[in-house]
Amino acid sequence: MRNSVGAGRVVVLLGPPGVGKGTQGVRLAREGDWDHLSTGDLLRTALERGTALGKEARSYMEAGELVPDGVIVGLVGETLATSAPGRSVVLDGFPRTVAQAEALDDTLAKAGRAVDRVCLLEAPEEVIVKRISGRRSSPGGRVYNVHFDPPVREGFCDDTGEPLIHRADDRPETVRKRLAVYRRDTVPLVGLYEERGVLRRVNGQGGIHDVYAALRTAAA
Repeated sequence: MRNSVGAGRVVVLLGPPGVGKGTQGVRLAREGDWDHLSTGDLLRTALERGTALGKEARSYMEAGELVPDGVIVGLVGETLATSAPGRSVVLDGFPRTVAQAEALDDTLAKAGRAVDRVCLLEAPEEVIVKRISGRRSSPGGRVYNVHFDPPVREGFCDDTGEPLIHRADDRPETVRKRLAVYRRDTVPLVGLYEERGVLRRVNGQGGIHDVYAALRTAAA
């Protein structure tokens, strides 16, 4: 299925954690005047607004459980329904599973739309581990990287002088677990979208501007 006449493009960004989907997705949306949808942002907005789906999501989160696919897909569907049909949209990190991809297909079909392009940002696992495990965060929110963007004084924030924190989520063993989940749950989408002829691969190892230039070409 192709998008109906007058419908904007629907672009999905895939790739492992730490490959730069968030940074590149925001830029692609800003410079193209597209809508940018990430599940994290959608969840935060729904929680803040106290919507029915937001309350449902909160019940799972407070119980320490993962928010189920049905709720996530519902949030995406709600947002797409309020988006003007002529506006293009970039989906950042969604879908993450085959089940989510199939649900997204159904949601888009109801609006006469479909996924036009899937851009897969790629980088070797060791590069990803180095990128994420090198992060250090200041209490004020500034993030450094000991390999690529270190503070002037090792271990301390340039702005406040406070000690930097190595978050548990950024430790190598945690990153490898996240990558294992990505391989198990999300990599199957690569074959799915390749079969449809909509997948394009983007080298995520270069500089931010080089990766963006390649992504913009792939998304066209």
